[in-house]
Amino acid sequence: MKYSQFIALLCIVTSLSVSSNGYAYEAGDIIFRAGPATVDPDSSSGLINLGGAPLAGTEVQVESDTQLGLTLSYMLNEHWGIELLASTPFEHDITETGVGVANVGSAKHLPPTLVAQYYPMRSDSAFQPYFGAGLNYTTFFSEKTSPELDNALGKGDLSLDDSFGLALEVGFDYALNDKWILNLSAWLIDIDTDAEINTPAGQITVDVDIDPVVYMLGLGYRF
Repeated sequence: MKYSQFIALLCIVTSLSVSSNGYAYEAGDIIFRAGPATVDPDSSSGLINLGGAPLAGTEVQVESDTQLGLTLSYMLNEHWGIELLASTPFEHDITETGVGVANVGSAKHLPPTLVAQYYPMRSDSAFQPYFGAGLNYTTFFSEKTSPELDNALGKGDLSLDDSFGLALEVGFDYALNDKWILNLSAWLIDIDTDAEINTPAGQITVDVDIDPVVYMLGLGYRF
């Protein structure tokens, strides 16, 4: 399971929060972080349906992608903050097994995620671990079928439904000074969508659980 990386980081951050002192944030602080972010799906799906008939042995998977990740946190007090995760658009290839058309298509998405964060530390160590939980909204756009699928079934039209889901976060900051920060963070996000492809050979539908782990290594600035 790809969730093992998220759990490993959670264990590391938990140990830091127990064994280390933390860099103190204050009420009203704004922390901006930016860096490469990778959406790594742990995808699974139901059977692909063609014209309403399920095709045995079929499954859809969503490939990973890396883009620029951006987060903005506002500290309510020294322990609690609110964070918004944003990014440049991710683009994912969609593949399948069981039908013989390996590359189905691709789609772009934006995954804005709002979480409440807990920062357990309050002294002068450079490390500040944190934990978060909240909600994700994923919107899909620029969906398109692959040339491989179009050659097999005729020109298709792909669409994916938007998704609401829960999100968990773990991360830590390392203060370079009182303004600049190194950051490592990860989110576990519940993203489910219904995919539909209209082709001359019939309508294709499939339910897809994307459920990615999102990793970001960033540089932050404290205002």
